[in-house]
Amino acid sequence: MDFSHLDSEGRARMVDVSGKPVVRRVAEAGGSILVGSKVITALRERSLKKGDPLSAARIAGIMAAKKTGELIPLCHPLPLDHISLEFQVKEDRIDITARAVTSARTGVEMEALTAVSVAALTIYDMCKAVSHDMTIENIRLISKRKQQDR
Repeated sequence: MDFSHLDSEGRARMVDVSGKPVVRRVAEAGGSILVGSKVITALRERSLKKGDPLSAARIAGIMAAKKTGELIPLCHPLPLDHISLEFQVKEDRIDITARAVTSARTGVEMEALTAVSVAALTIYDMCKAVSHDMTIENIRLISKRKQQDR
């Protein structure tokens, strides 16, 4: 079996995408952070001492997506045309969805996944004074697509 990130001698390498066309690429990723009712109550009452965790998580997710090429070894640094994060506050958890868009030679799924991951970590950090009993779970790629013509 050939691995794209290994050369013929088994050494790590970045995949050469220079022969691929530049196309518009979109990826969506999702995940959840189970926070429990105490955190949800504090969030809804706006009583968290560090401020609004969702606003901070949105900014952190966007910043992380922009740094993905620096964080993930062998990941191509991509120019992002757009990154957005949405949050759904449920009874015991916060669901996170990120959408990343680029015009590039390779996919943007790592940027969407990184945005969700760092957003969840930011929520954890901002809510840990209320409870350490939080779990980040189910971070996954929801969809990816590319469009030759706009």
